[in-house]
Amino acid sequence: MRLSIPDYILSIKPYSPGKPLEEVEREYGISDSIKLASNENPIGPSPLAVEAIKKAVGKLNRYPDASGHELIEKISESLQTAPENIVLGNGSDELIGMLTRAFLQPGDEVILPRPSFLMYEIMVRSAGAVPVFVSLKSLSIDLNAVLDRITLKTRMIFVNNPNNPTGTIVTESEFENFLKAVPPEIVIVVDEAYIEFVRDHNCAIGIDYLNHDKAVVTLRTFSKAYGLAGIRIGYGVMPAEISDLLNRIRQPFNANLLAQVAAVAALNDKDFLNKTIRMVHEGLDFLYNSIERLGIKYFPTQTNFFLIDVKKDADEVFTSMLKQGVIVRSMTSYGYPEYIRVNVGLYEENVRFVKALEKVLS
Repeated sequence: MRLSIPDYILSIKPYSPGKPLEEVEREYGISDSIKLASNENPIGPSPLAVEAIKKAVGKLNRYPDASGHELIEKISESLQTAPENIVLGNGSDELIGMLTRAFLQPGDEVILPRPSFLMYEIMVRSAGAVPVFVSLKSLSIDLNAVLDRITLKTRMIFVNNPNNPTGTIVTESEFENFLKAVPPEIVIVVDEAYIEFVRDHNCAIGIDYLNHDKAVVTLRTFSKAYGLAGIRIGYGVMPAEISDLLNRIRQPFNANLLAQVAAVAALNDKDFLNKTIRMVHEGLDFLYNSIERLGIKYFPTQTNFFLIDVKKDADEVFTSMLKQGVIVRSMTSYGYPEYIRVNVGLYEENVRFVKALEKVLS
């Protein structure tokens, strides 16, 4: 074939997600493994969401509600925002893609923290725009350094809060000072995939700036705290002018029927959400204490995952942990060749992780 492929597409490195549990077990010949690598909810999905899915299965011959009316109304009620401020996505990843398509042209610049969620760069490059990377400072997003990189070509800035993979936050005062200095023509995208787990009350909340004179778009997901990663549903909260633009390019049935009914039910299941948050916070405290007793350095987090400095090749530790039936994430590809990332599991999974890590590092 003689295909003409734009250079900006060829420059994209494919996203490498964590492998499914079954694939890892087949590849390494192990069984009864536990996966603590993808920041998923170990409890499972909300029981109310599962029941809603069961009731909706008989309607799979019908297209979903293209407007997502019931779910948008529920989110609107939950956040006390207007329905016209909300856009649904097939996970928040799709919303990142919509934003880059709506606002970016080839040659435009987008400022990204590094390391952070890898899909930002992929979506920026796919629009022909140029990613401008700003290194973290003490594992946190350096908003002052971000401001220093703004040029006349800057069209968008991503702020992952809390940041993945470091678990750090941008505080309210930092964000407000940052907003004052950002030119009004730049779209600020605040990705809050892990916001439900934050314990620090000083954390900036993107939705609080919905009516700010700067364009702030907040992204959220049902994949983490709500345990619905498998059906891909997320949403964005933004000024109505921006939601109007996104709805012009949004595929009409992007949020599938099962995802919509499950998300509505999950928002109604406050007990499940509280149980999840309590489990994560208790799990973090247990893991912190256990790792401290082992004399291993870790980095506190505001998410359901955290980084550990293993003081040796993280890829080797990853492989050795796999042989113990424990799947974690090496941070080598994120620029931390001696760090691993682990998310909180069930209590017995956390205990097993600590024992495996102690054995591997000894």
